[in-house]
Amino acid sequence: LILYCMLKVIHFYSIQHLQHEVILQNNQRAGFLIGDGAGVGKGRTVAGIILENYLKGRKKALWFSVSNDLKYDAERDLQDIGAPNIQVHALNKVTITVFSQHYGDTATSEGVLFATYSALIGESQAGGQLRTRLKQILDWCEPGFDGVIIFDECHKAKNATSTKMGKAVLDLQNKLPSARVVYASATGASEPKNMIYMSRLGIWGEGTPFRTFDDFLHAIEKRGVGAMEIVAMDMKVSGMYIARQLSFSGVSFRIEEISLDEDFKLVYNKAAKLWAEALVEFMEAADELCMSSTKSLWGQFWSSHQRFFKYLCIAAKVRCLVELAKKELEAGKCVVIGLQSTGEARTREVLDENDGHLDRFVSAAEGVFQSLVLKHFPSEKQMREKGAGNKRKRELSGVINISDDSSTESDVLDSDSNSSPDSVQDNNDDVIFVDQTSYQMARLEEKKQGLLNKIAELGKELPLNTLDELIDKFGGPEQVSEMTGRKGRVVRRPDGSVQYESRAEQSHTIDQINIKEKDRFMNGEKLVAIISEAASSGISLQADRRVKNQRRRVHMTLELPWSADRAIQQFGRTHRSNQVTAPEYIFLISELAGERRFASIVAKRLESLGALTHGDRRATESRDLSKYNFENKYGTKALDKTTKAILGQIESKVPPPQDYPGGDAMFFRGKLDVGMLCSQSRLGISTEKDCNISKFLNRILGLEVHKQNSLFQYFTDNFDYLIEKDKKEGKYDMGILDLAPGNDQIYEETQEKFLTAGNPQDGQVILYKVSIFFKTCLCLSRLQLRGNYPCVLLAVQGQERNMIIYKPNIGKQAQTESLENLQHKYRKVDLPDLVLAKLSQEILTCMHVSCRNGRCKKVDEGQECLMGTRLRQYHMLCGALLRVWKRVSDVVADITSSSILQIVRLKTKDSSKQVGEST
Repeated sequence: LILYCMLKVIHFYSIQHLQHEVILQNNQRAGFLIGDGAGVGKGRTVAGIILENYLKGRKKALWFSVSNDLKYDAERDLQDIGAPNIQVHALNKVTITVFSQHYGDTATSEGVLFATYSALIGESQAGGQLRTRLKQILDWCEPGFDGVIIFDECHKAKNATSTKMGKAVLDLQNKLPSARVVYASATGASEPKNMIYMSRLGIWGEGTPFRTFDDFLHAIEKRGVGAMEIVAMDMKVSGMYIARQLSFSGVSFRIEEISLDEDFKLVYNKAAKLWAEALVEFMEAADELCMSSTKSLWGQFWSSHQRFFKYLCIAAKVRCLVELAKKELEAGKCVVIGLQSTGEARTREVLDENDGHLDRFVSAAEGVFQSLVLKHFPSEKQMREKGAGNKRKRELSGVINISDDSSTESDVLDSDSNSSPDSVQDNNDDVIFVDQTSYQMARLEEKKQGLLNKIAELGKELPLNTLDELIDKFGGPEQVSEMTGRKGRVVRRPDGSVQYESRAEQSHTIDQINIKEKDRFMNGEKLVAIISEAASSGISLQADRRVKNQRRRVHMTLELPWSADRAIQQFGRTHRSNQVTAPEYIFLISELAGERRFASIVAKRLESLGALTHGDRRATESRDLSKYNFENKYGTKALDKTTKAILGQIESKVPPPQDYPGGDAMFFRGKLDVGMLCSQSRLGISTEKDCNISKFLNRILGLEVHKQNSLFQYFTDNFDYLIEKDKKEGKYDMGILDLAPGNDQIYEETQEKFLTAGNPQDGQVILYKVSIFFKTCLCLSRLQLRGNYPCVLLAVQGQERNMIIYKPNIGKQAQTESLENLQHKYRKVDLPDLVLAKLSQEILTCMHVSCRNGRCKKVDEGQECLMGTRLRQYHMLCGALLRVWKRVSDVVADITSSSILQIVRLKTKDSSKQVGEST
């Protein structure tokens, strides 16, 4: 293979470490996960794996990816490594009915069969016989197939048990037990629950600590991000996983917080008031028709609510983005703009309403609101459709249930960005039928029409479709490379008129247009590119040495995607190997507090993704975005305290924002307006069912600007207070902790190795005993700490008037101290001999003995006390920790009050680096 092809060492390393000769205890061949970051070159690695197997006589291979366009990239990768003779056959070019005959030909009976994940679930009823793509693929592979199956961009197969596509991926692996499976994705498992399709890694099942995937998932989720770090490290130690990441040297990140102009605030506030009014109208109409508890109705309402305000959030940033982009273009750079939503659904609705003609730009936000009222406002027709079984339900107890069952909002956003809100599932709720008078029906129809009139009036002020507006402001399609999934767009003609046109060109179909637009951008014909999710996997837009356009890329994220894997995929389009210059990333976030919802989700996913894919949550550290992660236990507690304080159920230790008029009463009114509080006949006002942090961050988008900002500020003040409280009490999970950073006096004293039986192969766990000697400090506290007992530290001049602090028992501090604060808290010692004598005493003596007249309660009881000593000893477990994790935790729990083991990282005196769990 080395003589045959042209691969870099980094790619050879992955091919060399495949564990395909290992057979799992369920008699399936072990798989391998390539989790290299976007841009490292997974395509070439995969091509090298296919070539190696081809040279060994395994002439057939399956390659699954997310888009048929990526077939050309697969062919390019094979050609680049010197294997142009391996043919790539596109599955989508062959109908199911002639599949077998076509691939029975000698010319096509070997090579790579390239298909998308969606192709796995393709079916045909031709000739009265059901044929599936999966069955045809299995027939092509033939029994005993031991070739390669590549699941490229395998994050698309996540949620395997809940989606037809995911089940097909598992089914294919089960029916080809001897196949050599390779998973490849920079975001292979953005959350533990999405790892279920990686059945060949051997993390759960026979011969592992976890009998089933559910056991594995429960254990990981119970311990949080720290457990994910252990999983990643164990997978690497066991040889089933490799994950490299491009250096971020030269890459710059910054957040542009965009202030809103007064005109936009007025429009936003009008929209918020109209949505509050619509909520009341929907509730009253649903109550009259006894549909108050219909889950699908409120699912549609709140998903439309979120989508409407998301469009407004994006529109608020367009003007600033255009100004920034033009400055970057003038500076000799080129611009890539990241979007998720295209708004095509609304545009096509207007086209249908006007018989295919369109003479104006369309407002996607208006369309979402209008569609909700037209299709889902409670009516007699809707009630009868919901109750097809003519079922009856007992009379309602007076509870107004406006829940969306908490999952709908996120699920809608996580679906195709161009789909309409109608995609929310109907829950087939039971409803009661009552004879409604024509007067009642007429009154409800009048309410509905009144809402539509108000929406139409508001629509005159609502912003236009963001994507069309951006293209127009940059000079039209002639200046902008659009790489999205939509079929057409609204453009301005030279005479100033507006029309709808197809994106297809005379010589290029819709399927080919994204590739053509990419080429135009890379050749420098166009200097602005706009990408959506359709172009977020596999497409390379970096300043490649092989292309004409080598300007530095400025990647502006106008709309943060809902999930971290989408975010990573989109960010990775402009930061890849073989680039001349590293990109510059700019995240645009408006001052709307509700928009922190989107940043929060991405920050949370980036944190868990970094832990799971690289063994350190800081591996995909999102710089400034990390401060927006509220979806954790602190966010949940902060929301609970905020709500109870507003309802007067507790006395909050955190005061509400000073500049908020009306205090708790206005907070209370605001929460009612967005359904966060509900009215119950027996209980009065209470918190909405399933009121969680995700729902809170969704709903506050619908408050007026000043209300949502103040309410969000109150929430974040509680959030910060809870984190600070846990830090002071030593309960805060710091992730992988650097043990004694900056200290080179770390010595390895003993080392014990233990073999662990495992699947797919045996491993070992090593118990290290290390000693850390803290030798520096020199300053005496003037404060009465720990009961009038002084402490000593060393202060060294840092930058300007900041001092670097060293403490006797923990060494160099991460944060500096200003000279003024230092002088206020401490006094300089003028008797160094006295201090040195004291420090010598503290090498092995705890601070209680050295400072409390020689008395320590623990020492008196015959126990060891290391508080404040300058020589500390730690025990550290390294290696295949996942296999012994539960047993070690149980043992530690018997000895101490907690079963939690801290994950630490250190570098010893002889430069040996270790990462493991410390006790």
